[in-house]
Amino acid sequence: MLKLAALPNISTRTMFSAFTATALFSVASMSNAALFNDNLPTDKDAELSVGVNVMAVKSAYDLEDSTEVRVLPGAFYDNNKVYVRGAQAGAYLINDGVNQLSAYAKLAGSEFEPDDANGALQGLDERKSSAEAGLSYQRRTAIGGIRAQIGADVLDRSGGNTARLTYLSRITKGKLTVYPSIGFEYHDADYNEYYYGVSEKESAKTGVDAYKSNSSLNPYINISANYDFNERWAGFANQSVSYVPNEQYDSPMVDSRTEAATTLGLLYKF
Repeated sequence: MLKLAALPNISTRTMFSAFTATALFSVASMSNAALFNDNLPTDKDAELSVGVNVMAVKSAYDLEDSTEVRVLPGAFYDNNKVYVRGAQAGAYLINDGVNQLSAYAKLAGSEFEPDDANGALQGLDERKSSAEAGLSYQRRTAIGGIRAQIGADVLDRSGGNTARLTYLSRITKGKLTVYPSIGFEYHDADYNEYYYGVSEKESAKTGVDAYKSNSSLNPYINISANYDFNERWAGFANQSVSYVPNEQYDSPMVDSRTEAATTLGLLYKF
């Protein structure tokens, strides 16, 4: 009788690495196919904008003060080959004006500081933000853009993977440009377990109920606006709101159904 060998236990990180390698190999083949046009040439006149942003972040965690104000640098640049958009930077593998496939890296994840938490939550371990790297594909259409992204925690804070599907639009009137978007963000069980789970060890130490999370789908809406004061100076604003699903909300660390971030910034164009 034939015996089938047991399949090895393949981690999500290994699966993501294999997916990325396969995708990059496929891109090398597809870039010459009729599906895509020639890539856009480098925009030698691309402008670099740098500035400062003031961000108010409302966390879903059960904190003494759930809103934190941060002051961060900001930068925007896109020459059809590489780009920087705030906390995200990437390089285009395909960019023909309609299809954009890029490899990217960005800041990601949540932050939980026990000293800022309420009650027994102060005895839990710290949760740190991380860095994410992955692939992003966007297709432009007459009614807006569709963007799909998949990424992994490259600092191995959570060891988790995320994915996003977003519809984006652009509205321009004079010096004002508005970018509304709506979509869903997927977090796998490893991501949610790190940021929202409570281990048996933490529970025994603090009395907080142990909690094990699963994967989740978070709907969100975002609106950004840019206003050009003159040739050199521009103002920037952004508002995002994300719904916290049961897989995260049921955690004893959480006391809100929404997370939000409000950003105001000033940019200088070189």
